[in-house]
Amino acid sequence: MLFTSDIADRTWPPGSPRQASGGLALPSPARCCYLRPIMAEQATIIDGKALAQTVRGEVKTRAESFLAKHGRQPGLHVVLVGDDPASHVYVRNKEKAAAQCGIAGEVHRLPADTSMEVLLAKVAELNAAPGIDGILVQLPLPKHLDDQTVVDAVDPAKDVDGLHPVNAGLLVVGRPGLRPCTPSGCMRMLSSIGTDLKGKRAIVVGRSTLVGKPIALMLLAENATVTMAHSRTVDLAARVAECDIVVAAVGVPELIKGSWIKPGAVVIDVGINRLDDGRLVGDVEYATALPRASAITPVPGGVGPMTIAMLLSNTVDAAERRV
Repeated sequence: MLFTSDIADRTWPPGSPRQASGGLALPSPARCCYLRPIMAEQATIIDGKALAQTVRGEVKTRAESFLAKHGRQPGLHVVLVGDDPASHVYVRNKEKAAAQCGIAGEVHRLPADTSMEVLLAKVAELNAAPGIDGILVQLPLPKHLDDQTVVDAVDPAKDVDGLHPVNAGLLVVGRPGLRPCTPSGCMRMLSSIGTDLKGKRAIVVGRSTLVGKPIALMLLAENATVTMAHSRTVDLAARVAECDIVVAAVGVPELIKGSWIKPGAVVIDVGINRLDDGRLVGDVEYATALPRASAITPVPGGVGPMTIAMLLSNTVDAAERRV
């Protein structure tokens, strides 16, 4: 069940443990639809599915406006190499979501034995096509192909994954550019619940170029004080316990224990890990974090749905910048 207008009445009284511990401000009623209650003493769950639907609605409106102004739909083309089952599922989901939002596109399916020369020629062809605004090469590629070489070949203005070194550099220096989708989704989730990042202590556990490094820079841009942690961080528990915002993106099942979470902290769990018994869990020990956090993303149904939504948003951003 989603919160409705009753969230407006849910506030932490002055001097309560939530406030005294430095807990973050609760959302305004306008943001309530992304929150689900559990119990009075447990964290508010940030509903990534609901927020992703809102973002898709915004994208659809923008895509319709773009069509009315420019006589064509924003264009997203995906390159899929090989037969990896998970990649095929991801691409089908992206294809369906784009069509629902008024984004034109095509999936270019290439065989698993495609050479680097053929793949780079396909990317060059898409770079040159004026009606294509976004290009996504589905990763990982087959082992004989180099992911980074292919990413580098994509026109930065069409790099809707936000992974090109030019876009990474623009993020570092704080200039406009296409941002990686999952970190952008995490930031939108924080914004959706009214999180004021200014002056807050944030920790990012995981230093990948896909999530960890970009979101650390995004948090810094919003004036948070950011700690980067990783597999060699000494006393990770103590570092996590200091922070008002915890972003877990390390890919280790339940590495971050609920007892480490500072009371009132907001937890964004990017991890999605399948256990031997088939269950999906995040990088945070969810059940024990619930009583301590003020807000938390579930796994599944949290950050995951936001990634495709932000990809679609990036596509319209790219289209608008190119005209």
